[in-house]
Amino acid sequence: MHSNEIGKIGALVLAAGISAGLAMTPAAAQSGGKEKCYGVAKAGKNDCAAGPGTSCAGTSTRDYQGNAWKLVDKGSCETIKTPKGKGSLKPIKR
Repeated sequence: MHSNEIGKIGALVLAAGISAGLAMTPAAAQSGGKEKCYGVAKAGKNDCAAGPGTSCAGTSTRDYQGNAWKLVDKGSCETIKTPKGKGSLKPIKR
């Protein structure tokens, strides 16, 4: 294989990886009108990854789990009140 062919293959692999990553991001988040809000999801109602032992949507094991997030309207996360405190833009210990 020539170096030019190897370069083309590398570029295709990179493009495929980027496309796959974008496909896994919810469309609402890509539009810019939403943000991840940690600690506001009820058990099993998170939008994606919730730490060790979970993989994606619906895998949180307890209400208001600090490492589980929901997509909310941009700017509203830290105003959301739960019985365990307010929402956070970063994972929190709970």
